Amino acid sequence: MTAQNDHGEPGAGAAGSAVFATCDLYDEDESLQSLSLQLLNLGGRSRFTGTIRTVSCYRDNGLVKELLNSPGAGSVLVVDGAGSLDSALIGDMIAASAIENGWAGVVIHGAVRDREQLAEMDLGVRALGSNPRKSVKDGVGEVDVTVQFGGVTFVPGATLWSDADGVLVTPG
Repeated sequence: MTAQNDHGEPGAGAAGSAVFATCDLYDEDESLQSLSLQLLNLGGRSRFTGTIRTVSCYRDNGLVKELLNSPGAGSVLVVDGAGSLDSALIGDMIAASAIENGWAGVVIHGAVRDREQLAEMDLGVRALGSNPRKSVKDGVGEVDVTVQFGGVTFVPGATLWSDADGVLVTPG
């Protein structure tokens, strides 16, 4: 693949910024998984890439908050919230922690809140929608497990690319 960072090297640059187009990546490698689910692009960073970390949870963002408060090293957190729009799994405060800790982005099979603030933040955020209701923070769920939604299998350690055209993931 010819995706290059600002130094002409393949892959991600600083904190998940890279020069690539998902359409070109797919044309070069049709074994990439393409997310069929039409997630909204809600963050201030519309193009991001990184190594996948995962959380599986339902209406509980305790593990999401804990992970995004730890060093991200340019990773992308994929959150399988079971497609629930009943409560938000991140908002501006958790997103600010993600930025401070070097995360490139978050892909959420669920809802966010603080959409206007998220749109101004240097973080990739893709989600189904929004809900002002906050979630519980009991820490119920699983971290770094394989999750599936939108026809894609997200395996921790795989690579994710996201831009205006969609989301691609290396085969799991």
